Amino acid sequence: DRLHNMRTLGHVPEHKAQPIAAETMDIYAPLANRLGISGVKSELEDLSFRYLNPDAYASIRESVNQKRSEREAYIQEVIGLIKGALAEYNVVGEVSGRPKHFYSIYRKMKQNNLEFDQVYDAIAFRILVEDIPRCYAALGVVHNQWRPIPGRFKDYIALPKPNRYQSLHTSVRGPRNMRMEVQIRTTEMHDTAELGIASHWKYKEGNANVSLKDDEQKFAWLRQLLEWHQELDDPNDFLETVKVDLFGQEVYVFTPKGDLQVLPKGSTPIDFAFAVHSEVGNRCAGAKINGIMVPLDYVLRSGDTCDILTRHDQRPNPDWLKIAKTARAKTRIRTFVRLEQRTRGMAVGREVLEKALRKYKRSLQKEIKTGGLASVLPHFDASNVDDLLVLVGYGKVQADTVVKHLIPEDEREKLKDKPETVLERATKVVKNLMGQKSGIRVDGLDDVIVRYSRCCNPVPGDPIVGFVTRGRGVAIHTGDCRHVGDADPDRRIEVYWDVSSKHTHTISLSVMCANRPGLLAGISNALSECGINIASATCRTETDRAINQFEVTVENLDQLKNAMRSIERIRGVLAVERMRS
Repeated sequence: DRLHNMRTLGHVPEHKAQPIAAETMDIYAPLANRLGISGVKSELEDLSFRYLNPDAYASIRESVNQKRSEREAYIQEVIGLIKGALAEYNVVGEVSGRPKHFYSIYRKMKQNNLEFDQVYDAIAFRILVEDIPRCYAALGVVHNQWRPIPGRFKDYIALPKPNRYQSLHTSVRGPRNMRMEVQIRTTEMHDTAELGIASHWKYKEGNANVSLKDDEQKFAWLRQLLEWHQELDDPNDFLETVKVDLFGQEVYVFTPKGDLQVLPKGSTPIDFAFAVHSEVGNRCAGAKINGIMVPLDYVLRSGDTCDILTRHDQRPNPDWLKIAKTARAKTRIRTFVRLEQRTRGMAVGREVLEKALRKYKRSLQKEIKTGGLASVLPHFDASNVDDLLVLVGYGKVQADTVVKHLIPEDEREKLKDKPETVLERATKVVKNLMGQKSGIRVDGLDDVIVRYSRCCNPVPGDPIVGFVTRGRGVAIHTGDCRHVGDADPDRRIEVYWDVSSKHTHTISLSVMCANRPGLLAGISNALSECGINIASATCRTETDRAINQFEVTVENLDQLKNAMRSIERIRGVLAVERMRS
Protein backbone atom coordinates (compact mmCIF):
# COMPACT_ATOMS: atom_id res chain seq x y z
CA ASP A 1 0.00 0.00 0.00
CA ARG A 2 2.78 2.44 0.89
CA LEU A 3 4.76 1.49 -2.24
CA HIS A 4 1.69 2.25 -4.38
CA ASN A 5 1.25 5.59 -2.57
CA MET A 6 4.87 6.52 -3.26
CA ARG A 7 4.59 5.59 -6.95
CA THR A 8 1.65 8.01 -7.30
CA LEU A 9 3.04 10.74 -5.01
CA GLY A 10 3.52 13.07 -7.99
CA HIS A 11 -0.22 13.78 -7.89
CA VAL A 12 -0.03 15.02 -4.28
CA PRO A 13 0.76 18.72 -3.47
CA GLU A 14 4.41 19.24 -2.53
CA HIS A 15 3.67 20.37 1.06
CA LYS A 16 1.87 17.05 1.64
CA ALA A 17 4.26 14.88 -0.36
CA GLN A 18 7.37 15.69 1.68
CA PRO A 19 6.04 14.49 5.09
CA ILE A 20 4.83 11.26 3.43
CA ALA A 21 8.26 10.76 1.84
CA ALA A 22 10.02 11.46 5.17
CA GLU A 23 7.80 8.94 6.98
CA THR A 24 8.51 6.38 4.25
CA MET A 25 12.27 6.89 4.50
CA ASP A 26 12.26 6.81 8.32
CA ILE A 27 9.87 3.89 8.92
CA TYR A 28 8.66 1.93 5.91
CA ALA A 29 11.98 1.49 4.07
CA PRO A 30 13.76 0.20 7.23
CA LEU A 31 10.76 -2.03 7.95
CA ALA A 32 10.91 -3.50 4.43
CA ASN A 33 14.64 -4.06 4.94
CA ARG A 34 14.01 -5.79 8.29
CA LEU A 35 11.45 -8.08 6.65
CA GLY A 36 14.00 -8.88 3.94
CA ILE A 37 12.08 -7.34 1.01
CA SER A 38 15.09 -5.63 -0.55
CA GLY A 39 13.39 -4.86 -3.89
CA VAL A 40 10.61 -2.94 -2.11
CA LYS A 41 13.10 -1.31 0.27
CA SER A 42 15.30 0.03 -2.57
CA GLU A 43 12.35 1.41 -4.54
CA LEU A 44 10.88 3.08 -1.43
CA GLU A 45 14.26 4.73 -0.73
CA ASP A 46 14.66 6.03 -4.30
CA LEU A 47 11.09 7.37 -4.43
CA SER A 48 11.47 9.08 -1.01
CA PHE A 49 14.87 10.51 -2.03
CA ARG A 50 13.25 12.04 -5.12
CA TYR A 51 10.89 14.18 -3.00
CA LEU A 52 13.12 14.82 0.03
CA ASN A 53 16.15 16.04 -1.93
CA PRO A 54 15.00 16.69 -5.52
CA ASP A 55 18.20 18.55 -6.53
CA ALA A 56 20.56 15.75 -5.45
CA TYR A 57 18.22 13.15 -6.97
CA ALA A 58 18.14 14.97 -10.32
CA SER A 59 21.93 15.43 -10.30
CA ILE A 60 22.66 11.73 -9.66
CA ARG A 61 20.05 10.58 -12.18
CA GLU A 62 21.56 12.87 -14.84
CA SER A 63 25.09 11.64 -14.06
CA VAL A 64 23.96 8.02 -14.28
CA ASN A 65 22.11 8.61 -17.57
CA GLN A 66 25.07 10.50 -19.12
CA LYS A 67 27.33 7.48 -18.70
CA ARG A 68 24.68 4.88 -19.51
CA SER A 69 26.21 3.59 -22.75
CA GLU A 70 29.72 3.53 -21.26
CA ARG A 71 28.44 1.76 -18.14
CA GLU A 72 26.42 -0.80 -20.09
CA ALA A 73 29.46 -1.65 -22.20
CA TYR A 74 31.53 -2.07 -19.04
CA ILE A 75 28.85 -4.30 -17.45
CA GLN A 76 28.76 -6.57 -20.51
CA GLU A 77 32.56 -6.75 -20.58
CA VAL A 78 32.78 -7.78 -16.91
CA ILE A 79 29.90 -10.29 -17.23
CA GLY A 80 31.77 -11.96 -20.10
CA LEU A 81 35.00 -12.11 -18.06
CA ILE A 82 33.25 -13.60 -15.00
CA LYS A 83 31.42 -16.21 -17.09
CA GLY A 84 34.67 -17.20 -18.77
CA ALA A 85 36.52 -17.52 -15.44
CA LEU A 86 33.68 -19.60 -13.90
CA ALA A 87 33.60 -21.93 -16.93
CA GLU A 88 37.39 -22.42 -16.69
CA TYR A 89 36.93 -23.83 -13.17
CA ASN A 90 33.69 -25.72 -14.01
CA VAL A 91 31.50 -23.54 -11.79
CA VAL A 92 28.02 -23.14 -13.26
CA GLY A 93 26.43 -19.81 -12.43
CA GLU A 94 24.16 -17.04 -13.70
CA VAL A 95 25.85 -13.61 -13.86
CA SER A 96 24.18 -10.17 -13.99
CA GLY A 97 25.21 -6.56 -13.39
CA ARG A 98 23.40 -3.35 -12.59
CA PRO A 99 24.12 0.18 -11.33
CA LYS A 100 23.35 0.71 -7.67
CA HIS A 101 20.16 2.54 -6.74
CA PHE A 102 20.24 6.35 -6.71
CA TYR A 103 19.84 6.62 -2.94
CA SER A 104 22.56 4.01 -2.37
CA ILE A 105 24.97 6.07 -4.50
CA TYR A 106 23.96 9.30 -2.71
CA ARG A 107 24.48 7.70 0.72
CA LYS A 108 27.96 6.50 -0.28
CA MET A 109 28.83 10.00 -1.55
CA LYS A 110 27.67 11.60 1.72
CA GLN A 111 29.32 9.04 4.03
CA ASN A 112 32.71 9.24 2.30
CA ASN A 113 32.51 12.88 1.12
CA LEU A 114 32.91 11.85 -2.53
CA GLU A 115 31.92 13.31 -5.89
CA PHE A 116 29.89 11.11 -8.24
CA ASP A 117 32.95 10.35 -10.43
CA GLN A 118 34.78 9.07 -7.33
CA VAL A 119 32.15 6.42 -6.54
CA TYR A 120 33.86 3.65 -8.46
CA ASP A 121 31.86 0.74 -7.05
CA ALA A 122 28.54 2.19 -8.17
CA ILE A 123 28.09 -1.00 -10.21
CA ALA A 124 27.21 -4.28 -8.51
CA PHE A 125 27.55 -7.73 -10.12
CA ARG A 126 25.65 -10.79 -8.92
CA ILE A 127 26.49 -14.46 -9.35
CA LEU A 128 23.72 -17.01 -8.68
CA VAL A 129 24.82 -20.63 -8.20
CA GLU A 130 23.18 -23.91 -7.20
CA ASP A 131 24.41 -24.46 -3.64
CA ILE A 132 26.60 -23.07 -0.83
CA PRO A 133 29.88 -24.89 -1.77
CA ARG A 134 29.64 -23.33 -5.24
CA CYS A 135 29.22 -19.87 -3.60
CA TYR A 136 32.67 -20.16 -2.03
CA ALA A 137 34.08 -21.70 -5.23
CA ALA A 138 32.79 -18.70 -7.21
CA LEU A 139 34.32 -16.35 -4.63
CA GLY A 140 37.70 -18.01 -5.15
CA VAL A 141 37.34 -17.59 -8.93
CA VAL A 142 36.56 -13.84 -8.56
CA HIS A 143 39.48 -13.26 -6.15
CA ASN A 144 41.78 -15.17 -8.46
CA GLN A 145 40.67 -13.04 -11.42
CA TRP A 146 40.92 -9.61 -9.67
CA ARG A 147 42.63 -8.28 -6.58
CA PRO A 148 40.20 -8.00 -3.61
CA ILE A 149 40.03 -4.75 -1.64
CA PRO A 150 41.04 -5.39 2.02
CA GLY A 151 38.26 -5.01 4.58
CA ARG A 152 35.51 -5.14 1.96
CA PHE A 153 34.59 -8.85 2.24
CA LYS A 154 31.46 -9.86 4.18
CA ASP A 155 30.24 -13.42 4.72
CA TYR A 156 26.49 -13.21 5.31
CA ILE A 157 26.10 -16.92 4.55
CA ALA A 158 27.94 -18.04 7.67
CA LEU A 159 26.55 -15.06 9.63
CA PRO A 160 23.10 -14.22 8.19
CA LYS A 161 21.54 -10.83 8.84
CA PRO A 162 18.59 -10.76 11.29
CA ASN A 163 16.19 -10.60 8.32
CA ARG A 164 17.60 -13.97 7.12
CA TYR A 165 19.53 -12.32 4.25
CA GLN A 166 22.42 -14.48 3.07
CA SER A 167 25.10 -13.68 0.49
CA LEU A 168 28.83 -13.24 0.02
CA HIS A 169 29.87 -9.63 -0.64
CA THR A 170 33.29 -8.67 -1.93
CA SER A 171 34.76 -5.59 -3.62
CA VAL A 172 37.56 -5.99 -6.16
CA ARG A 173 39.53 -3.85 -8.59
CA GLY A 174 38.15 -4.96 -11.94
CA PRO A 175 39.08 -4.06 -15.53
CA ARG A 176 40.72 -0.63 -15.94
CA ASN A 177 41.37 -0.75 -12.15
CA MET A 178 37.77 0.25 -11.41
CA ARG A 179 36.28 -0.81 -8.08
CA MET A 180 33.23 -3.01 -8.33
CA GLU A 181 31.11 -5.02 -5.89
CA VAL A 182 30.33 -8.69 -6.46
CA GLN A 183 27.53 -10.51 -4.61
CA ILE A 184 27.45 -14.32 -4.68
CA ARG A 185 24.47 -16.37 -3.48
CA THR A 186 22.23 -19.33 -4.25
CA THR A 187 18.95 -18.95 -6.12
CA GLU A 188 17.04 -19.60 -2.89
CA MET A 189 19.07 -16.92 -1.08
CA HIS A 190 18.31 -14.52 -3.94
CA ASP A 191 14.57 -15.12 -3.68
CA THR A 192 14.77 -14.60 0.09
CA ALA A 193 16.67 -11.33 -0.45
CA GLU A 194 14.08 -10.05 -2.92
CA LEU A 195 10.86 -11.35 -1.34
CA GLY A 196 11.83 -11.76 2.32
CA ILE A 197 9.64 -14.09 4.34
CA ALA A 198 7.22 -14.49 1.40
CA SER A 199 9.82 -16.67 -0.35
CA HIS A 200 9.58 -19.20 2.49
CA TRP A 201 6.40 -20.86 1.16
CA LYS A 202 7.92 -21.39 -2.30
CA TYR A 203 10.54 -23.67 -0.78
CA LYS A 204 8.36 -25.18 1.94
CA GLU A 205 5.77 -26.67 -0.43
CA GLY A 206 6.61 -30.32 -0.90
CA ASN A 207 9.85 -30.00 1.04
CA ALA A 208 9.81 -32.29 4.05
CA ASN A 209 13.25 -31.04 5.12
CA VAL A 210 11.87 -27.66 6.20
CA SER A 211 11.43 -28.14 9.95
CA LEU A 212 9.45 -26.28 12.60
CA LYS A 213 12.78 -25.01 13.93
CA ASP A 214 13.47 -23.39 10.54
CA ASP A 215 10.04 -21.75 10.74
CA GLU A 216 10.78 -20.43 14.24
CA GLN A 217 14.06 -18.87 13.13
CA LYS A 218 12.59 -17.28 10.02
CA PHE A 219 9.50 -15.86 11.71
CA ALA A 220 10.86 -15.03 15.19
CA TRP A 221 11.20 -11.31 14.54
CA LEU A 222 7.91 -11.07 12.64
CA ARG A 223 6.11 -12.87 15.47
CA GLN A 224 7.71 -10.47 17.96
CA LEU A 225 6.62 -7.51 15.81
CA LEU A 226 3.01 -8.73 15.91
CA GLU A 227 3.21 -9.18 19.70
CA TRP A 228 4.39 -5.58 20.15
CA HIS A 229 1.61 -4.41 17.84
CA GLN A 230 -0.98 -6.16 20.00
CA GLU A 231 0.52 -5.04 23.33
CA LEU A 232 1.07 -1.36 22.50
CA ASP A 233 -2.01 0.75 21.70
CA ASP A 234 -0.14 4.00 21.05
CA PRO A 235 1.56 4.07 17.59
CA ASN A 236 4.33 6.25 19.04
CA ASP A 237 5.04 3.65 21.73
CA PHE A 238 5.08 0.95 19.06
CA LEU A 239 7.61 2.86 16.95
CA GLU A 240 9.75 3.65 20.00
CA THR A 241 9.81 -0.07 20.83
CA VAL A 242 10.81 -1.36 17.40
CA LYS A 243 13.08 1.43 16.16
CA VAL A 244 16.21 0.04 17.83
CA ASP A 245 15.71 -3.28 16.04
CA LEU A 246 14.84 -1.50 12.77
CA PHE A 247 17.61 1.04 12.49
CA GLY A 248 20.57 -0.22 14.49
CA GLN A 249 23.65 -1.97 13.19
CA GLU A 250 24.23 -5.52 14.42
CA VAL A 251 26.74 -7.30 16.62
CA TYR A 252 27.31 -11.06 16.44
CA VAL A 253 27.65 -12.76 19.83
CA PHE A 254 28.07 -16.47 20.61
CA THR A 255 26.73 -18.66 23.40
CA PRO A 256 29.23 -20.95 25.20
CA LYS A 257 27.95 -23.80 22.96
CA GLY A 258 28.76 -21.79 19.82
CA ASP A 259 25.19 -20.77 18.89
CA LEU A 260 24.97 -17.32 17.33
CA GLN A 261 22.81 -14.43 18.52
CA VAL A 262 22.49 -11.30 16.33
CA LEU A 263 21.71 -8.19 18.39
CA PRO A 264 21.52 -4.44 17.74
CA LYS A 265 24.75 -2.51 18.25
CA GLY A 266 25.00 -1.28 21.85
CA SER A 267 23.29 -4.38 23.31
CA THR A 268 24.27 -5.66 26.76
CA PRO A 269 24.30 -9.08 28.48
CA ILE A 270 20.70 -8.36 29.59
CA ASP A 271 19.64 -8.21 25.92
CA PHE A 272 21.61 -11.37 25.18
CA ALA A 273 19.96 -13.22 28.09
CA PHE A 274 16.42 -12.39 26.92
CA ALA A 275 17.37 -13.23 23.31
CA VAL A 276 18.39 -16.73 24.44
CA HIS A 277 15.16 -17.29 26.43
CA SER A 278 12.77 -15.25 28.57
CA GLU A 279 13.50 -17.41 31.63
CA VAL A 280 17.25 -16.93 31.19
CA GLY A 281 16.61 -13.18 31.16
CA ASN A 282 14.35 -13.33 34.21
CA ARG A 283 16.95 -15.29 36.22
CA CYS A 284 20.01 -13.37 34.98
CA ALA A 285 22.36 -12.70 37.91
CA GLY A 286 25.61 -11.93 36.07
CA ALA A 287 27.58 -12.48 32.88
CA LYS A 288 30.97 -13.68 31.68
CA ILE A 289 32.41 -12.39 28.42
CA ASN A 290 35.12 -14.63 26.99
CA GLY A 291 35.44 -16.23 30.43
CA ILE A 292 35.78 -12.95 32.38
CA MET A 293 33.12 -11.53 34.71
CA VAL A 294 31.67 -8.23 33.43
CA PRO A 295 28.95 -5.85 34.70
CA LEU A 296 25.48 -6.17 33.18
CA ASP A 297 25.87 -2.82 31.40
CA TYR A 298 28.88 -4.11 29.41
CA VAL A 299 28.44 -3.28 25.69
CA LEU A 300 28.70 -6.44 23.61
CA ARG A 301 31.10 -6.62 20.65
CA SER A 302 31.04 -8.87 17.60
CA GLY A 303 32.86 -12.13 18.30
CA ASP A 304 32.23 -12.08 22.07
CA THR A 305 31.23 -15.32 23.76
CA CYS A 306 28.63 -14.48 26.41
CA ASP A 307 27.87 -16.85 29.28
CA ILE A 308 24.82 -15.80 31.36
CA LEU A 309 24.91 -16.76 35.05
CA THR A 310 21.46 -17.48 36.49
CA ARG A 311 20.04 -17.80 39.99
CA HIS A 312 16.66 -19.30 40.83
CA ASP A 313 15.75 -16.45 43.22
CA GLN A 314 16.81 -13.67 40.81
CA ARG A 315 14.13 -11.38 39.36
CA PRO A 316 14.21 -8.60 36.74
CA ASN A 317 15.06 -5.22 38.23
CA PRO A 318 13.35 -2.00 36.98
CA ASP A 319 16.87 -0.51 36.67
CA TRP A 320 17.49 -3.02 33.88
CA LEU A 321 15.29 -0.86 31.65
CA LYS A 322 18.10 1.73 31.64
CA ILE A 323 20.59 -0.96 30.54
CA ALA A 324 18.54 -2.98 28.02
CA LYS A 325 18.76 -1.96 24.39
CA THR A 326 16.47 -4.39 22.55
CA ALA A 327 12.70 -4.13 22.41
CA ARG A 328 12.36 -7.80 23.39
CA ALA A 329 14.29 -7.33 26.64
CA LYS A 330 12.50 -4.09 27.56
CA THR A 331 9.06 -5.58 26.90
CA ARG A 332 9.81 -8.67 29.01
CA ILE A 333 11.20 -6.58 31.89
CA ARG A 334 8.21 -4.21 31.89
CA THR A 335 5.77 -7.14 31.82
CA PHE A 336 7.49 -8.87 34.74
CA VAL A 337 7.73 -5.68 36.82
CA ARG A 338 4.06 -4.84 36.20
CA LEU A 339 3.06 -8.37 37.23
CA GLU A 340 5.10 -8.19 40.44
CA GLN A 341 3.70 -4.77 41.30
CA ARG A 342 0.18 -6.07 40.74
CA THR A 343 0.85 -9.10 42.98
CA ARG A 344 2.19 -6.85 45.76
CA GLY A 345 -0.71 -4.42 45.33
CA MET A 346 -3.22 -7.26 45.60
CA ALA A 347 -1.63 -8.56 48.82
CA VAL A 348 -1.66 -5.08 50.40
CA GLY A 349 -5.24 -4.45 49.26
CA ARG A 350 -6.36 -7.76 50.75
CA GLU A 351 -4.71 -6.92 54.08
CA VAL A 352 -6.10 -3.37 54.24
CA LEU A 353 -9.65 -4.38 53.29
CA GLU A 354 -9.59 -7.30 55.75
CA LYS A 355 -8.76 -4.87 58.59
CA ALA A 356 -11.45 -2.42 57.51
CA LEU A 357 -14.11 -5.16 57.46
CA ARG A 358 -12.98 -6.61 60.79
CA LYS A 359 -14.22 -3.44 62.54
CA TYR A 360 -17.73 -4.45 61.55
CA LYS A 361 -17.27 -8.16 62.34
CA ARG A 362 -17.14 -9.06 58.65
CA SER A 363 -14.67 -11.36 56.85
CA LEU A 364 -13.12 -10.52 53.47
CA GLN A 365 -13.01 -14.21 52.55
CA LYS A 366 -16.73 -14.52 53.25
CA GLU A 367 -17.55 -11.40 51.23
CA ILE A 368 -15.65 -12.88 48.28
CA LYS A 369 -17.28 -16.30 48.67
CA THR A 370 -20.86 -15.01 48.95
CA GLY A 371 -20.42 -12.58 46.05
CA GLY A 372 -20.76 -9.48 48.21
CA LEU A 373 -17.51 -7.98 46.95
CA ALA A 374 -18.37 -8.81 43.34
CA SER A 375 -21.66 -6.91 43.70
CA VAL A 376 -19.89 -3.58 44.37
CA LEU A 377 -17.42 -3.84 41.45
CA PRO A 378 -19.43 -1.50 39.15
CA HIS A 379 -18.96 1.34 41.66
CA PHE A 380 -15.20 1.22 41.13
CA ASP A 381 -14.89 0.36 37.41
CA ALA A 382 -13.23 -2.92 38.38
CA SER A 383 -13.73 -5.93 36.13
CA ASN A 384 -13.11 -8.52 38.87
CA VAL A 385 -12.35 -8.88 42.58
CA ASP A 386 -8.58 -9.04 42.02
CA ASP A 387 -8.67 -5.72 40.18
CA LEU A 388 -10.53 -4.13 43.10
CA LEU A 389 -7.99 -5.46 45.60
CA VAL A 390 -5.18 -4.03 43.47
CA LEU A 391 -6.90 -0.61 43.39
CA VAL A 392 -7.18 -0.68 47.19
CA GLY A 393 -3.54 -1.79 47.53
CA TYR A 394 -2.36 1.04 45.27
CA GLY A 395 -4.42 3.54 47.28
CA LYS A 396 -6.58 4.49 44.31
CA VAL A 397 -9.70 3.26 46.15
CA GLN A 398 -10.11 3.72 49.90
CA ALA A 399 -10.99 0.61 51.92
CA ASP A 400 -13.62 2.59 53.87
CA THR A 401 -15.35 3.47 50.59
CA VAL A 402 -15.58 -0.23 49.68
CA VAL A 403 -16.97 -0.98 53.18
CA LYS A 404 -19.66 1.72 52.77
CA HIS A 405 -20.92 -0.02 49.63
CA LEU A 406 -20.75 -3.45 51.25
CA ILE A 407 -22.40 -2.72 54.62
CA PRO A 408 -25.69 -0.78 54.92
CA GLU A 409 -25.45 2.52 56.81
CA ASP A 410 -27.80 1.45 59.65
CA GLU A 411 -25.60 -1.59 60.37
CA ARG A 412 -22.51 0.60 60.43
CA GLU A 413 -24.27 3.05 62.79
CA LYS A 414 -24.98 0.26 65.29
CA LEU A 415 -21.29 -0.51 65.54
CA LYS A 416 -20.22 3.13 65.60
CA ASP A 417 -20.41 3.64 69.36
CA LYS A 418 -18.56 0.50 70.32
CA PRO A 419 -15.82 0.95 73.00
CA GLU A 420 -12.31 1.88 71.93
CA THR A 421 -10.06 -1.07 71.25
CA VAL A 422 -6.76 -1.51 73.09
CA LEU A 423 -4.98 -0.59 69.85
CA GLU A 424 -6.92 2.65 69.45
CA ARG A 425 -6.22 3.68 73.07
CA ALA A 426 -2.53 2.83 72.65
CA THR A 427 -2.32 4.91 69.47
CA LYS A 428 -3.72 7.95 71.32
CA VAL A 429 -1.21 7.51 74.14
CA VAL A 430 1.69 7.33 71.68
CA LYS A 431 0.52 10.50 69.94
CA ASN A 432 0.30 12.32 73.27
CA LEU A 433 3.76 11.15 74.27
CA MET A 434 5.22 12.37 70.96
CA GLY A 435 3.83 15.82 71.74
CA GLN A 436 4.88 17.26 68.39
CA LYS A 437 4.09 16.99 64.72
CA SER A 438 5.99 14.71 62.34
CA GLY A 439 7.46 17.61 60.39
CA ILE A 440 5.93 16.33 57.14
CA ARG A 441 2.72 17.28 55.36
CA VAL A 442 1.07 14.63 53.19
CA ASP A 443 -1.27 15.97 50.54
CA GLY A 444 -2.14 18.95 52.77
CA LEU A 445 -2.53 16.88 55.97
CA ASP A 446 -0.22 16.91 58.99
CA ASP A 447 0.19 14.62 61.97
CA VAL A 448 0.46 11.54 59.75
CA ILE A 449 2.59 8.56 60.73
CA VAL A 450 5.86 8.98 58.85
CA ARG A 451 9.32 7.51 59.13
CA TYR A 452 12.54 8.94 57.75
CA SER A 453 14.37 6.32 55.69
CA ARG A 454 17.84 5.51 56.99
CA CYS A 455 19.21 4.90 53.50
CA CYS A 456 19.25 8.65 52.76
CA ASN A 457 18.38 10.43 56.07
CA PRO A 458 16.46 13.38 54.58
CA VAL A 459 16.59 16.75 56.35
CA PRO A 460 14.35 19.82 55.83
CA GLY A 461 15.43 21.46 52.59
CA ASP A 462 16.12 18.19 50.74
CA PRO A 463 13.76 17.42 47.83
CA ILE A 464 11.65 14.53 49.16
CA VAL A 465 9.20 11.89 48.02
CA GLY A 466 6.94 9.62 50.09
CA PHE A 467 5.88 6.01 49.64
CA VAL A 468 2.97 4.34 51.42
CA THR A 469 4.30 1.25 53.21
CA ARG A 470 2.53 -1.79 54.54
CA GLY A 471 1.58 -1.07 58.13
CA ARG A 472 4.38 1.47 58.76
CA GLY A 473 2.87 4.71 57.46
CA VAL A 474 4.66 6.84 54.87
CA ALA A 475 8.40 6.34 54.24
CA ILE A 476 10.23 9.58 53.39
CA HIS A 477 13.19 9.47 50.95
CA THR A 478 15.31 12.17 49.34
CA GLY A 479 14.48 12.69 45.67
CA ASP A 480 17.87 11.34 44.56
CA CYS A 481 17.88 8.28 46.85
CA ARG A 482 18.98 5.17 44.95
CA HIS A 483 16.02 3.20 46.39
CA VAL A 484 13.41 5.52 44.88
CA GLY A 485 13.78 3.86 41.46
CA ASP A 486 13.07 0.43 42.96
CA ALA A 487 9.85 1.51 44.70
CA ASP A 488 6.38 0.88 43.28
CA PRO A 489 5.40 4.15 41.48
CA ASP A 490 1.73 3.54 42.31
CA ARG A 491 2.58 3.84 46.04
CA ARG A 492 4.26 7.19 45.56
CA ILE A 493 2.62 10.13 47.32
CA GLU A 494 3.28 13.87 47.34
CA VAL A 495 4.90 15.03 50.59
CA TYR A 496 6.21 18.40 51.79
CA TRP A 497 8.27 19.71 54.67
CA ASP A 498 6.18 21.36 57.37
CA VAL A 499 8.10 24.63 57.87
CA SER A 500 6.24 25.38 61.09
CA SER A 501 7.52 22.19 62.72
CA LYS A 502 10.86 22.22 64.58
CA HIS A 503 12.55 18.84 64.39
CA THR A 504 16.14 17.70 64.61
CA HIS A 505 17.40 15.02 62.26
CA THR A 506 20.38 12.72 62.64
CA ILE A 507 22.69 12.44 59.66
CA SER A 508 26.21 11.11 59.07
CA LEU A 509 29.19 13.19 57.98
CA SER A 510 32.51 11.87 56.70
CA VAL A 511 35.56 14.18 56.99
CA MET A 512 38.87 13.19 55.40
CA CYS A 513 41.79 15.27 56.66
CA ALA A 514 45.54 15.28 57.25
CA ASN A 515 46.74 13.23 60.23
CA ARG A 516 47.98 16.02 62.50
CA PRO A 517 47.23 17.28 66.04
CA GLY A 518 44.43 19.82 66.62
CA LEU A 519 42.38 19.07 63.50
CA LEU A 520 39.72 17.06 65.32
CA ALA A 521 39.22 19.91 67.81
CA GLY A 522 38.88 22.39 64.93
CA ILE A 523 36.18 20.26 63.28
CA SER A 524 34.30 19.93 66.56
CA ASN A 525 34.41 23.73 67.11
CA ALA A 526 33.12 24.37 63.56
CA LEU A 527 30.12 22.12 64.17
CA SER A 528 29.43 23.70 67.57
CA GLU A 529 29.55 27.24 66.14
CA CYS A 530 26.86 26.24 63.62
CA GLY A 531 24.62 24.98 66.46
CA ILE A 532 25.11 21.32 65.56
CA ASN A 533 25.48 18.65 68.23
CA ILE A 534 27.77 15.62 67.75
CA ALA A 535 25.93 12.44 68.81
CA SER A 536 28.86 10.11 68.15
CA ALA A 537 32.22 10.08 66.38
CA THR A 538 34.50 7.40 64.89
CA CYS A 539 38.07 8.22 63.91
CA ARG A 540 40.43 6.06 61.85
CA THR A 541 43.99 7.07 61.00
CA GLU A 542 46.20 5.97 58.13
CA THR A 543 49.84 6.89 57.43
CA ASP A 544 49.34 10.52 56.49
CA ARG A 545 45.62 11.06 56.77
CA ALA A 546 42.61 10.47 59.03
CA ILE A 547 39.00 9.54 58.21
CA ASN A 548 36.43 10.79 60.73
CA GLN A 549 32.77 9.84 60.75
CA PHE A 550 30.32 11.94 62.79
CA GLU A 551 26.69 11.32 63.72
CA VAL A 552 25.26 14.85 64.08
CA THR A 553 21.79 16.33 64.65
CA VAL A 554 20.70 19.17 62.37
CA GLU A 555 17.53 21.20 61.93
CA ASN A 556 17.63 21.73 58.17
CA LEU A 557 19.73 21.52 55.02
CA ASP A 558 20.99 25.13 55.19
CA GLN A 559 22.44 24.54 58.67
CA LEU A 560 24.15 21.37 57.41
CA LYS A 561 25.61 23.09 54.33
CA ASN A 562 26.96 25.99 56.43
CA ALA A 563 28.68 23.52 58.76
CA MET A 564 30.20 21.59 55.83
CA ARG A 565 31.54 24.82 54.31
CA SER A 566 33.05 25.83 57.68
CA ILE A 567 34.79 22.46 57.97
CA GLU A 568 36.11 22.64 54.39
CA ARG A 569 37.81 25.99 55.21
CA ILE A 570 39.88 24.38 57.98
CA ARG A 571 43.47 23.94 56.87
CA GLY A 572 44.28 20.25 56.44
CA VAL A 573 40.71 19.13 55.63
CA LEU A 574 40.71 17.28 52.30
CA ALA A 575 37.04 16.38 51.82
CA VAL A 576 33.67 16.64 53.59
CA GLU A 577 30.83 14.38 52.52
CA ARG A 578 27.30 13.66 53.67
CA MET A 579 27.05 9.88 53.98
CA ARG A 580 24.21 7.75 52.68
CA SER A 581 23.82 3.99 52.94
